[in-house]
Amino acid sequence: MKAKVFLEFVEIKSLIASVLPFVLGSLYAVYNYHQLHLGYLIGFFIASSLFHMATNANDNYQDYLHAPRNADNQEFLEVTNVVGVNQISIRQARVITFGLGGLSLILGLWLVSRTGWPLLWMGLYSYAVGYFYAGGPKPISTGPLGEFFSGFTMGFMIFWIAVYINTYDQVALTWRGTLNVLLASGIAIFAIANIMLANNICDQEEDVALGRHTIVSYFGKPTMLRVFALNYVFGYVCLLLAVWRGVLPLFSLLTLISIIPVWHNTRLFLAKQVKRETFILAIKNATLLCLSFVLFMGLGLIWH
Repeated sequence: MKAKVFLEFVEIKSLIASVLPFVLGSLYAVYNYHQLHLGYLIGFFIASSLFHMATNANDNYQDYLHAPRNADNQEFLEVTNVVGVNQISIRQARVITFGLGGLSLILGLWLVSRTGWPLLWMGLYSYAVGYFYAGGPKPISTGPLGEFFSGFTMGFMIFWIAVYINTYDQVALTWRGTLNVLLASGIAIFAIANIMLANNICDQEEDVALGRHTIVSYFGKPTMLRVFALNYVFGYVCLLLAVWRGVLPLFSLLTLISIIPVWHNTRLFLAKQVKRETFILAIKNATLLCLSFVLFMGLGLIWH
């Protein structure tokens, strides 16, 4: 398999969706607990990146494998799905998926042995979501909870694990601490969930043809477009609450500057939902939000 095909198969461009929460969680640990375990952090970064790629590969080959073979889906099978377009064999797809996942698992178990059992339960949840998102008899991505699991798992869980790995020897897990992490990661949770929501809004007709019943099919496109816009508001509210609780530096409030371009992109998406033209706006918004959050949180650490 050519490198270009491999990178397309694992959707390497989407890796930023897991990298940014990882960075944010690390900055959170520095701000609140004043320490980093750099070696373990690098191990987690590699493990989470490998698993992210494995999950994307699994999504692509499971979608191809389970798509109905009829005239209505020929375009999806031959033009849209990366497996069909590049004629990747199911065997190749499985070897890559489980190979990447296996390497990630080995690294993850090593980290568990070094940092403790809480990481095992966080990891088991993450691996279960990663596989059942597209695998199993009723994949998460074909139902109404895809947005929740994608936003919560990538936006919160990666953030939380990064915090835990840096503080496992200093801080006990508490409900109060978990709530603080949840609020601090809220802007990433809602931005990442909106990537999935934008995808499902754009793919509504194709999803129906493929037998998928996403949240858009339950509540309709007009309602979910309003939810799409509101999700960004909820993310900003979480940011404000986290600063108010003192778990984010005051400088983080400068992330609110991103409201202007985020609202511009949101208005463009609300006006037109075409996968090849406007879906990218949700990715741009997530990247813009998280990058600006990283920048201003980092500056807050410098002047803290």
